[in-house]
Amino acid sequence: MTREITFREEVRPADAEAVREIVAATGFFHPPEVDVAVELVTERLGRGEASGYHFVFADDGERLVGYTAYGPIACTAHSFDLYWIAVHPDQQGRGLGRRLMVETERLIARAGGARVYVETSGRDLYAPTRSFYEHHGYRAEAVLEDFYDRGDAKVVFVKVVG
Repeated sequence: MTREITFREEVRPADAEAVREIVAATGFFHPPEVDVAVELVTERLGRGEASGYHFVFADDGERLVGYTAYGPIACTAHSFDLYWIAVHPDQQGRGLGRRLMVETERLIARAGGARVYVETSGRDLYAPTRSFYEHHGYRAEAVLEDFYDRGDAKVVFVKVVG
């Protein structure tokens, strides 16, 4: 049985561990990266709006199954970073990533955002991730060779949303 997915922006204390589970389950991220994903949630819980971190959470009625984290880029007028988009592996391939992206872009545009920037790895493992961004209208704006490690470039994507 497929449960209805609902979105929310409110951050709850239980979201920190749920985000840890989702990000770790994808198999894409090293433990320190997983810790950073959780840190954004705890920063928001502790500092509220002043943290600069915003979220869209996707719940299926029983658990968190996906989320995005985004925020305005300091010292810019209309630019936002999409820090994270992750969907639990047992929910992938059902359009949830697309729905999260659309909702996040809508909220960014509503907040006055004009451009969304996303950074990801150039490793082969991330080819589906890069393809996902391209499929959703993002274009590779920059490639920084050997950024994360030798042979692991940072690829910066951008999309105009407002």
